[in-house]
Amino acid sequence: MEPIIFIVLVLIGYALGSAKLINQGNEALVERLGRYHRKLKPGLNFIVPLVDQIVMEDTTREQILDIKPQDVITQDNISVEVDAVMYWRIKDIEKSFYAIEDLQGALTQVTTTTLREIIAQNTLEQTNVSRMEMHSALLFELNSITTDWGVDILRLDLQRITLPDSVRKSREEEQAAVIKKRALITEAEGEKEAAIKKAEGTMASVQIISQALRSNPDTRDILRYLVAQDYVDASQKLGESNNAKIVFIDPANSSEMFHELIGHPENPEGNGKKHENGNT
Repeated sequence: MEPIIFIVLVLIGYALGSAKLINQGNEALVERLGRYHRKLKPGLNFIVPLVDQIVMEDTTREQILDIKPQDVITQDNISVEVDAVMYWRIKDIEKSFYAIEDLQGALTQVTTTTLREIIAQNTLEQTNVSRMEMHSALLFELNSITTDWGVDILRLDLQRITLPDSVRKSREEEQAAVIKKRALITEAEGEKEAAIKKAEGTMASVQIISQALRSNPDTRDILRYLVAQDYVDASQKLGESNNAKIVFIDPANSSEMFHELIGHPENPEGNGKKHENGNT
């Protein structure tokens, strides 16, 4: 009985030692006698104890690599601080283990170097405006390197580009000047449009009055009244001003002044006849 029990225990130990459970989203590498043998997929797998050895188990899910702020010089010689985040995943676990010693360290170094090279080819304005183009260029350059490592770079986001205080202050002043210029242009265009509208209205009024005078000479009295009313309104507004000077006009001469404004002296021929009769 004892040999049988021993054999059963050996078989149970062998089974327990050979069974390996790989979680979903992970993969593992097996070496046999020091050489790569096969890859273990998620689920229950069996290996040969003492002969096979699991040398690596890692996730194939998307991972995040935070790139610490880096001092980068743009094409127009402005030093900026760039903070980025990279999203990546293992595409070939065999290459990620055997092709590179420190995968995450290598990813950090190559991302930092590539980021500096790409930004150095662009001005500060291009760096702020052409984010999508820069992301595409960064992904192309990084994937051309990391493919040999069995890694796929999914995306790289430039989270923050920090400018020096002097540059930031200059840009704020420039932006404020641009906004002020736009406001002045808008105001000038508004005043110009209002002046044009006013001139068009005045021209239309003059045409209407001129037409009315030609068709009905009796409307001159109405016109004199309107001119007098405008004069009174203007005098009232002038009097309300703090710096206004009030000018008094003799009412006896106001009628003659309004006649001159209208440009239609009353019965000049009759006045001439009276003058001749007086002389005679």
